[in-house]
Amino acid sequence: MELFSSKEGLCFQQLITYPEIKINADCFSFITGKSGCGKSTYLRMLSATLSAPDGQIFYRSKPLEDYPVLDYRREVMLVPQQVFLFDGTIRENFDLFYDMREEKQPLDEDVQRFLSICCADFPLSANCATLSGGERQRVFLAIFLSAMPKVLLLDEPTAALDEQTSETLLHNLKQFCSQNNISVVCVCHNGELVRRFADQEIRLGEER
Repeated sequence: MELFSSKEGLCFQQLITYPEIKINADCFSFITGKSGCGKSTYLRMLSATLSAPDGQIFYRSKPLEDYPVLDYRREVMLVPQQVFLFDGTIRENFDLFYDMREEKQPLDEDVQRFLSICCADFPLSANCATLSGGERQRVFLAIFLSAMPKVLLLDEPTAALDEQTSETLLHNLKQFCSQNNISVVCVCHNGELVRRFADQEIRLGEER
């Protein structure tokens, strides 16, 4: 089953033109290609935070614009490269995220479980201001994962991580998302990680 699709000619601001793209549901899919070919921009269009004046993107065979935006963004969540954590404890950052969504806050043991999946086994009392860039990135990802979206869009989730942590993180994510029917679309520059974990690879910017 197709999760996302767009026909050849999808264009963003007359700067980036995309080929025909089909992304499968229930897969761990990777978008790859050279810098500047539009990988992150395509993720943002999939998340409905950017729109393309030329062309159309389909989600589960329906145009993106047919979905109520807020409902769609609860179902399809983008974890951007830029980390947005407030000064305060990990627990406080989780609580704030759920407050903004007007949802019940998770139990401590559930928060700890998602942190563990994301290789962020820190005390909930740890202050986010004292964490390294890679540690903050993993806590940020754990917050999004805890919301249990149907689709998780990841923009370079291993960019600030060493090789071993990157492998463990993607292994954990792939296992958890497969078990919970969460489709993943991930932008990644690391070819070895793509070869190891991809169910599907979409290559952008190649000569045709």
